[in-house]
Amino acid sequence: MKKKKVDKANPFHKKRPAPPKASLAYPARLNKYVAKCGIASRRKAIELIEAGKISVNGEVCKIPYQQIEEKDEVVFEGKLIKPETHHVYLLLNKPRDVITTTSDERDRKTVLDIIEYLGPERLFPVGRLDRHTTGLLLITNDGDLAKKLSHPSHQVRKEYHVVLDKPLQQNDFDAVRKGIELEEGPAKVKDLRWAKSARSKEVIITMVLGWNRVVRRIFETLGYKVQRLDRIYYAGLTKKNLPRGKYRKLTPREIVMLKHFS
Repeated sequence: MKKKKVDKANPFHKKRPAPPKASLAYPARLNKYVAKCGIASRRKAIELIEAGKISVNGEVCKIPYQQIEEKDEVVFEGKLIKPETHHVYLLLNKPRDVITTTSDERDRKTVLDIIEYLGPERLFPVGRLDRHTTGLLLITNDGDLAKKLSHPSHQVRKEYHVVLDKPLQQNDFDAVRKGIELEEGPAKVKDLRWAKSARSKEVIITMVLGWNRVVRRIFETLGYKVQRLDRIYYAGLTKKNLPRGKYRKLTPREIVMLKHFS
């Protein structure tokens, strides 16, 4: 049998020791248990539970706050799941035409297809970038951190480089800075500046809102079409030395920064 070639460019090609036994204070709520297993954030875990995708001791449980004991057997997608203590934190510079999900019914390429991770942990993206948006995306199995970064109260800053189909007029520039009214309410921005010269087609917009397609909708409301949208900053992380389509592990310092993010 031919020996499989090891890709040394993959930061995960080296075999690491098995992670230590998971610790979780019992009894624990089911949604917290599922999040600790690296399935999803606590919020997403609630959706999975209410959809009947989690079973406890052989029976489907749709109660997110059901108390779980250490001896209980919890199953997701036919597999027994256990809380993890070894967390993985990756930063991906997402390319265009890649789906920000763990799987796709139409068999389109997902962000996890790019991450050649060999470990047993179940990774998932934090937040979303639409198919045509490029840039920074955090991928982890840390459900607690995902919950923290996704919650509006933490005001996580995101910065985008926007390329429009035509120059942005000054009056529209001022309108965006003031806040364009969308379905959810006024889309307030933290900052808006020209990427190059004034009244060019390129701007840098900073915001904390996590609404679906919010940047694209802001400019569409004013009659512009976003031709390219690239997230260049996320929660203190930047794209420095990270080419499009590549990923890297977060440094210990970056992990500490995210965990103390407020």
